[in-house]
Amino acid sequence: MSWISKTFSSSIGRKIIMALTGLFLCTFLLVHLLINLQMLRHDGGNSFNFWAEFMGTNPVIRFMEIVLMLGLLIHIYQGLALAVKNKKARGAQAYLVNHSEQNSNWASRNMALLGTLLLIFLIVHLMNFWIRSRFDAMGGLAEVRVPNLDHPVGDLYSVAAASFKIPWYVVLYATAQIALGYHLWHGFRSGFQTLGLNHRKYTPAIRTTGYAFAVIISLLFAVIPIVMFFSDAYQPRPATGNTVEESLGAQPEAR
Repeated sequence: MSWISKTFSSSIGRKIIMALTGLFLCTFLLVHLLINLQMLRHDGGNSFNFWAEFMGTNPVIRFMEIVLMLGLLIHIYQGLALAVKNKKARGAQAYLVNHSEQNSNWASRNMALLGTLLLIFLIVHLMNFWIRSRFDAMGGLAEVRVPNLDHPVGDLYSVAAASFKIPWYVVLYATAQIALGYHLWHGFRSGFQTLGLNHRKYTPAIRTTGYAFAVIISLLFAVIPIVMFFSDAYQPRPATGNTVEESLGAQPEAR
C-alpha cells in the first residue's frame, strides 16, 4: 500500500487532509464574502457584476477555482469517511457508558449533521449560480454593461436579487449559515490542533480567532439575503426571469 493510500485511509491522515482543505476553504469564504457584500451597494449590481466577471475570467482565479473544487470534494469525502468510521466505532462500543456531552461541545459531536446541511445548501447554491454562470446552463445569464469594462458581462446580480426575493431560498440560505458558523467554530480550532499547532500560549488566541471568524463570516453571509429580501432597493433588472426555482426545474410563481 502506497503512502498516499495509507494517508487517505488512516484516521490521522484523514484528519490532516480535513484540516488542510478546511483551512484552505476558509480563505475562499473570506474572498467570497467580500464579493457578495458588493451586492448591498446601491449601484444596481454594477460592483458585484464587475468582480464576478473578474473572478470568472482571470486565469489565475480560474486555476484556483479548480483547486478549490478539488479541495471541496476531498473535504466532503474525508468528512463522510470519518463520520462513517466514527459511527462504526461508537456502535462497537455501545455497551460502554459514554457521556460524550461532558467531553466535547455540540458542534464537534454533530459535525456530520452540520456538514450534511451545508452539502444540501451547496448543491442548490451551485446549481443556481456557479453552474449557470460557468457553463451557461439553466437559462444562462443576461448580459449587461458595467462601468470600467469595455465589454458586456453576465448579470449574476439579477439572479441573486431574484433568488433572494424567494422566501424558502432565503430561509435555506440563512439556516445554512448557522450550520456554517458551527462548522467553522469547531473546524477552525480542531484544524490547527490536528496540524500540531497546539500551545498553551497560542491556543487561546487561536480559539478566539476561530470563534470570531465563524461568527462574523456566517453572520454577514446570512445578512445579505435577509436585507435584500426585505428591501425594495435590491431588484433584478427587468426581464431577467432567472431564479433559483427555474434552476431546480420548478415553475416560478406568476409575478
